[in-house]
Amino acid sequence: MRYLIDNFPYVLSLIGQHLVMSGLSLAIALVIALPVGIVCARVARLRNLVLGILGVIYTIPSLSLFVLLIPFTGLGLRPAVIALVAYAQLVLVRNVVVGLTGIDPAIVEAARGMGMTAAQRLWRVELPLALPIILAGVRVAMLSIIAIGTIAAFINAGGLGLLLFDGVRSSNPEKIIAGAAAVSALAISANGILWLIEQRVFQATQGVTGTKN
Repeated sequence: MRYLIDNFPYVLSLIGQHLVMSGLSLAIALVIALPVGIVCARVARLRNLVLGILGVIYTIPSLSLFVLLIPFTGLGLRPAVIALVAYAQLVLVRNVVVGLTGIDPAIVEAARGMGMTAAQRLWRVELPLALPIILAGVRVAMLSIIAIGTIAAFINAGGLGLLLFDGVRSSNPEKIIAGAAAVSALAISANGILWLIEQRVFQATQGVTGTKN
């Protein structure tokens, strides 16, 4: 931990790089996963196919995928973000599907009976009710992105993985410990914040459905 204290500004800059990489990857992943999940929830025939393809992508070793992307994107942040977005899709899409298909059909029918269009039912009824499950997927995806993002340092994407790789190359256990501690602290903090948001949304959703019942 001595290295972490003595080099805190440098470690803090790496934490910033890791946060930018992770936050950007999660944001792009959500933009893609939400419409894909909605379509899969609506069209059952596509569901198994899409989730199967995403499952195959998720099983590809992260280092292999990073290396495969280098000839097309070069080194740096771009291939890291592309790979992290791809890895996050399985969890995000699956949770969107589970959240939407798990809604009580009676609630959807009641909304239809009130004259809501399909788009209104989706945005005003279905997505709000599915939000706790979707956020649970966001939390898992974020933790996965933070963890896998450490390997992105291998392709010059920056982040806390630099400490781990530098520590291994220089046989410096203090760097390795500092990198592991920083990544762990970042993951625990992100998990705690997202869990609190998830619980707040869940309580709000329960309150709304309880009032309606």
